[in-house]
Order: sequence, then C-alpha cells, then structure tokens
Amino acid sequence: MSNLRAAITAVGHYAPEKILSNADLEKMVDTNDEWIVTRTGIRERRILENGATSDMAAAAVRDLLANRGIGPDEIDLIILTTVTPDMFFPTTAVLVQEKIGAKNAWGFDMTAACSGFLFALTTGAKFIETGTHKKVVVVGSDKMSSITDYTDRANCILFGDAAGAVLLEPSDDPGYGIIDQSQYSDGSGAPFLYMLGGGSLNPPTHETVDKKMHYIYQDGKAVFKIAVVKMAEAAAEIMKRNRLTCDDVDWLVPHQANLRIINATAQRMGLDPSKVMINIDRYGNTTTASIPVCLSEWWKAGKLKKGHRVVISVFGAGYTWGAALIRWSF
Repeated sequence: MSNLRAAITAVGHYAPEKILSNADLEKMVDTNDEWIVTRTGIRERRILENGATSDMAAAAVRDLLANRGIGPDEIDLIILTTVTPDMFFPTTAVLVQEKIGAKNAWGFDMTAACSGFLFALTTGAKFIETGTHKKVVVVGSDKMSSITDYTDRANCILFGDAAGAVLLEPSDDPGYGIIDQSQYSDGSGAPFLYMLGGGSLNPPTHETVDKKMHYIYQDGKAVFKIAVVKMAEAAAEIMKRNRLTCDDVDWLVPHQANLRIINATAQRMGLDPSKVMINIDRYGNTTTASIPVCLSEWWKAGKLKKGHRVVISVFGAGYTWGAALIRWSF
C-alpha cells in the first residue's frame, strides 16, 4: 500500500444570480423574516431559474480549474454528489465531464443527502491514497428548488441552489491533507426526511404528482433533535482522537442546515464563533454544496490559509453523519 495522503489543492464554487429573500417568501406563504431568521439563521437563498444540477457543477469545476491553473484534460476522476441529479441516468458526473471537456476522466455519482460531500471526499481520497489517481475532482451540486414545495411554509424557507468543488491530489508532505475521518448511518431515521416519489418504490404517476410525493418532506423537530447531537458528537470525536483542543482548530466547517445546530456544534467543540464558517444567511441549505462553497468562499477571501486545521461536520437524511480533519495545503 502507498503512504500517500490526499490533499485539497484547489477549490471552486458557483451560486445562481437570482436571490429569493425572506421578504419574497412572505408574499408566497404565511411566514415572516423575523420568524425565519430566529429559527434558521437564513435571510436569503439562491435559485437557479434556467438550467440543471450539472450546469452549476460544471461552473464550479471550471472555477476550480482556473484557480489551480490546469486544464480539464488533467482530471482523472469526477465524483459528483447530489440529491437532485439531472436524471436517473446517465449519471450527472458524466454530463459534467462532457460539459467541461474532461476527456481523460471517468466519473460516478454518490448520494448521501446532506452528508454527501464528506462521503464523496473520503471516497475520492482513497483513489489518491492508493496511488491509482493523481487528480480527483469532488463536486457537490444541488438544485433544491426543483424538489421544494413553495406552498409548504415549513420547508420552502430552508433550501437554496448552489455547487462547490474541490480538487484532490497527492500531498508532498504527509502532514497535510485529509488526516482523519468518520462516517455513520442509521436507517431508522428514514421516515423523518425523504422524498417518496420518483424511485422504484413510487414510480411517477398522476397520483404521485397530485399527492406532492416528488417534493422533499422533513419532520423538522425530529431531524433537529438528532442532528444537533450527532454533528457535535462527530466533530468532538475527531478532536479527541487527534488530541486537539479548541486552540488547535482553525476552522469548523459545519453543514449549513440551521444556525442553531451550527452554534451547538461549535459550543460542544469549545470553539469561538469567529472560527466557524457560516454562510447559511446568504444561501440557506444547499445540501451537498454547503461545505465546498464555504471552503471556496473562505479561501478566496484569504481567510483559509496553508497549515490551518479544518474540521468538517455533516448530518443528512438516512440518517447519515460524520466529520473529517483536514490540514490545509495551500
């Protein structure tokens, strides 16, 4: 086995231009800005009016390639994670491959709901660590507006559209890269966060459409209760296993689902709020895109620097959850 370690060497992201603010939602459903902000921390979210998940993903990867200064022909593998694929098949990864001209890459899709980016990141790292691949792109992209019921006041306030991507390459220094990770799942959580229609269990029919089975359903209280515990536990586990104190962690990058969950995770880790990446106020919950969009924005702002210790923490439908420790390499 190789002693290689996978490192993130470039980042990129894309967010649609259209903004759907809380004021806009006040005109659509029975809600108000104060109620939304108090309970979620969200003030606005982005909506893709024309296009699909693959279009956002391709834009994020192009941004990544420009930041790294390489061409698409250098990519070996594309792992795309999403809950809103363009279609069941072909995979969205191969659509992105074609759109960016990555003729030498192969690719596949992964689904783990809001935990998808972490699961895909650790999967992509294995292709680097075994020495079989040199440049692996991991991209999270979701057009959540395509599965959101804008008459459902409980859920339509939460979600937005975006894409984010990272490039994995072998690290020149074993002290940098993806240092540690943990992933978990518990299928008993399936009844609390799902989309019933569209798969083999409930193929599309007039009845499934009429019953709104092709929209996301969430029991918000049940999900919040478990998410606030599991995200914090996963992050704390990574810190304990690597003998890190709050002073050793430069950034917590939590999945952007709810500001109260984010704050609870930071408190469990003993982190000052200034060390927490938060953009939920501007994007809402972008599902698989939330982690890489944060990484890209903070790097572009010059706040994420070489040597920083970064802890990622996620929670999603399934239930799925986990965390990772990364030593930033550029």
